[in-house]
Amino acid sequence: MAPITEVEGRRVALSNLEKVLYPASGFTKGELLHYYATTADVLLPHLRDRAVSFLRYPDGPDGQLFFTKNVPPGTPDWVTTAEVPRSEGPARMVLVQDLPSLMWAANLVTEFHTHQWTADDPGEADRLVFDLDPGPPATVVHCCEVARWLRERLTADGVEAFAKTSGAKGLHLLAGVRVAYTERVSEYAKALAVEAERALPGLVVHRMTRSLRPGKVFVDWSQNAARKTTAAPYTVRARPDPAVSTPVTWDEVAACRRAEELVFRAEDLGPRVRDHGDLLAPLLDRRRAAALP
Repeated sequence: MAPITEVEGRRVALSNLEKVLYPASGFTKGELLHYYATTADVLLPHLRDRAVSFLRYPDGPDGQLFFTKNVPPGTPDWVTTAEVPRSEGPARMVLVQDLPSLMWAANLVTEFHTHQWTADDPGEADRLVFDLDPGPPATVVHCCEVARWLRERLTADGVEAFAKTSGAKGLHLLAGVRVAYTERVSEYAKALAVEAERALPGLVVHRMTRSLRPGKVFVDWSQNAARKTTAAPYTVRARPDPAVSTPVTWDEVAACRRAEELVFRAEDLGPRVRDHGDLLAPLLDRRRAAALP
């Protein structure tokens, strides 16, 4: 039987704590749970009130990976859920609202992915996101160049952009926007992606077509669609190492000359949060949200 831990008055079963999830580094499930417990203060505000999709990898990144959108079987009755619309009909999804829910979900061994809208107003986006994905031999260094262009362009429209690593190969740009239909946000994001391709034709592509992407940065604007989700800030990714989707400063983006400079692992986040706090905290301040032009 899995050991039971009390977390803020809730009984949470935590299993297989010695299991090695990342063989190259020996990083265990217990260490993964410790990471989430110790970063909860900065992670939870970015999950709260947002329906969560789980990308589960219970046997590590080399094992089976599968998405869980509906409430998983065996979910405790104290975990908050919400009904959300889908094209095939309404579905019920998890909301990770507090530390007990976070630890229960982390015990499933999962990446956390969220929509750009809150569960009480599905389809009405309060976030804008660009996923900058480099096609080899391009790297995150090239993503940084594109990110700086997009930041300047967004600033011209009165939109304040923030950056985080994807935890994989690229960068994510995020901005808080005054609530707008997801279709409107997607249209605006696509227009900027097309504009970026025109301004940086040797570096940017706005279409997903694989044959167009080698050596360029794909500016994925489509994650603003109501049905799409994006890896949440501070989530550990199912990668060869326990890499984290990590907020970064614009100075770090500007200074990046090697891809390794923007790789952050779970063990790096404690000192980093102590030094910087939550670099994405402004996204949570509705007073700083921008109206789209």
